[in-house]
Amino acid sequence: MATVELRFSASPEHVRTARLVAAAVARRAGVDESVLDELRLAVGEACTRAVGLHALHGLKSPVRVKLTEGEKSFSIEVGDDAPGSVPQQREGDADAEAVAEETDELGLAVISGLVDDFDVASDADGGRIRMSWPATAV
Repeated sequence: MATVELRFSASPEHVRTARLVAAAVARRAGVDESVLDELRLAVGEACTRAVGLHALHGLKSPVRVKLTEGEKSFSIEVGDDAPGSVPQQREGDADAEAVAEETDELGLAVISGLVDDFDVASDADGGRIRMSWPATAV
């Protein structure tokens, strides 16, 4: 199993780079060309979600993207350091929790429409979205 790990500061301008790297590694892993656009969109949604959670919680740690080439599959895991699955409300942000929860649900709905095999997990230390696609050995 070949793995590429990418870490980037939680800034929206780095999401595009993560999408490009994910597509390049997926292509090399043998993911069918016909799903690369969906893969890019899904990675963009997952990374945008992580960046938003970091911004909401005031976190300075990087967003993590792990790209793993398996024998018959290619998986991507996007990790954040935001505590819990629902962002906590901060002082002065009366509607921040509701907006963040709605945005989070929309992003996850988009990902579920693009990826057949995905999983979302979260705990006190942060969250992760794992997605995978079939791949052929190159």
